Parts: sequence; C-alpha cells; structure tokens
Amino acid sequence: MTLTRRGFIKLSGATLASSSMSAMGFGGCGAALAESVRPYKLAAAKETRNTCTYCSVACGILIYTSGDGAKNAHSNIMHIEGDPDHPVNRGTLCPKGSALLDVVHSPGRLQVPKYRAPGSNEFKEVTWDFALDRIARLMKDDRDANFIAKNEKGQTVNRWLTTGMLAASATSNETALLTWKVARSFGMLVFDNQARV
Repeated sequence: MTLTRRGFIKLSGATLASSSMSAMGFGGCGAALAESVRPYKLAAAKETRNTCTYCSVACGILIYTSGDGAKNAHSNIMHIEGDPDHPVNRGTLCPKGSALLDVVHSPGRLQVPKYRAPGSNEFKEVTWDFALDRIARLMKDDRDANFIAKNEKGQTVNRWLTTGMLAASATSNETALLTWKVARSFGMLVFDNQARV
C-alpha cells in the first residue's frame, strides 16, 4: 500500500487529535457515555399490529403501548410506526400515517358517540347502546317502509333502494366479503367502498 503525502497528513492529524484528547482527560469518556445511555423506550412496550385508518391503501402499522396490562390499568399509546413486515407499505408511512400518534392524543378527537335531537342545535353525549339501537331502529323503519319485494312484472327482486352503505377499505378480503354479504342480505343495491373515494 502506498501512502501519499495527503494521506500521511490526514493520518498524522487524526493520531495527534486522539492523543491530545486522552492527554486532556477525555480518554474515559467512551465508558462514561456508555454508562449514561438510557434504556430504549420501546423495550418494555407492548407491540400491536394494526392497519392505518386514513385511506384505502391499508398500510400496516405497529402500535406500542406502555402499561403492565393489569385489570384496572389504562394503557397509553406511546409510539406508532410503519410495519416492516407488511406487504403493502413495508415499513413506510405517508405524512398522515406518520402523524397518527398526534391524532390519537389530540384533545379534539371524538371518543364517544354524540346525538343531535331533531330541532336542537347542539350535540349531546350518548352511550354506544343508544347510538347503535337508534341506527338499527332507523334502518329497520326505512327498510319496512321502502322495501320492494316484486317489480312491475311480478318478479321477485327484494330491493332496498333508499339506504346505502359505504364500507371501509382498510380491511381484509374476508371482512370485505362478509360486509358485502350483509349489505346484500338486507337488499341494499347502493353499496360502495372507501377505496373509490
């Protein structure tokens, strides 16, 4: 190996710098730095795989929560990142997906169902039982009033044209098939998926 003049000057400078640092008392700083390193924050966190809820791409995400999982303890989501093993995004996230942690901890995030009574100008918090029962009741009433069993020719058609469904696209194929079967079993013809939005 040939050593050029420029290479010799660089090597001499690096040697001088390292020996000067040791002479000034910084020789043991590597060991001190290693002792002061705090433990990795995700080492004790629970990892959960999920799907990003923003768009129809359905990127895989990893959600890390702190908490010991005790019965009355509340877990706290502390970190969200892309899932490197997911076939869709392979660990990458778009800017909206990267900001999921901010959405989770946002003070303006809706966490309970709200209901605005007819003629009222404000929403009030209601229970999930009330919200789901009301949705079911309104759907049943509308289907009973507008269900078409037979067409003009007397052929059985079993159609419900006044209510439609918009399904989530960030689901598995099996869940999407079951959603489609439920919508069709009601007689709904107006059925679309978020992937087209």
